[in-house]
Amino acid sequence: MSVGREKQLRYLVVLQDIDNMIQESTTEQKLGFATNLERLQKMREEIAKEIPPPLLRIYEMLRKKYKRAIVPVKNETCLGCWVKLPTSVSPRGKENVSIFRCENCGRILYWVD
Repeated sequence: MSVGREKQLRYLVVLQDIDNMIQESTTEQKLGFATNLERLQKMREEIAKEIPPPLLRIYEMLRKKYKRAIVPVKNETCLGCWVKLPTSVSPRGKENVSIFRCENCGRILYWVD
């Protein structure tokens, strides 16, 4: 199933949010709070099915290194590492062509206006 760039990015951002909630709820369980961990894990599985396997592998690899594997770009700056992107990447990033990664930190990028 071929999913467009914008849709892939939306799925990745949602997946990242779910992963963060799972991580937080695991911590809360250790503290004795009841959570919906099973429900979150089921949602994660459903979202992960919508992401192409090569892109999902990149996300999983980045997730091991960073809490936020997908970060926005604002004013041509990666908001993960705060490095200004090269001009060769900036204009292309707004086109609906492919997924872009920061040349400095390697995170997956999405542009905000």
